[in-house]
Amino acid sequence: MSAGQYTPGTGGQPEPGPDGSYQAERAGGAAARNQGQAGAPAGPAPTSPVTSGPKASQPAAAEPRVTRAGVVWAAVVAALVLLILLIVFILQNQDLVLVRFLGFEGAVPLGMALFIASVTGGVLVAVAGGARILQLRANARRARTGQRR
Repeated sequence: MSAGQYTPGTGGQPEPGPDGSYQAERAGGAAARNQGQAGAPAGPAPTSPVTSGPKASQPAAAEPRVTRAGVVWAAVVAALVLLILLIVFILQNQDLVLVRFLGFEGAVPLGMALFIASVTGGVLVAVAGGARILQLRANARRARTGQRR
């Protein structure tokens, strides 16, 4: 076996060595990654010494951290994509339908009727979930006050 290859483990994934790195990384994996870059050295990547103890289990400093701002940004992007899809859905379903509910009757575009129904369902689920959360908080508060006595 050559230096830049690895033997796949279970599921076709490489198996880590005793120092936690993969064989391709230990034996010149950087050379394979840098092949397409101009001016990049083709030699093996420098290796760092293996440390033992509590610092060996800590994540590397170069690893990106998940921040609240990043999570909010991802949520905003996902919400915008869903909003765009919703607008397209409503615009494509403009056929008027007759809606009857509790004696009320009216003609509404199909897309809007489905949107109103889904929002109503979401509100009902949120109310039920909120009631359950309040119930669990009250039970937890009772359990805490019972332990203090």
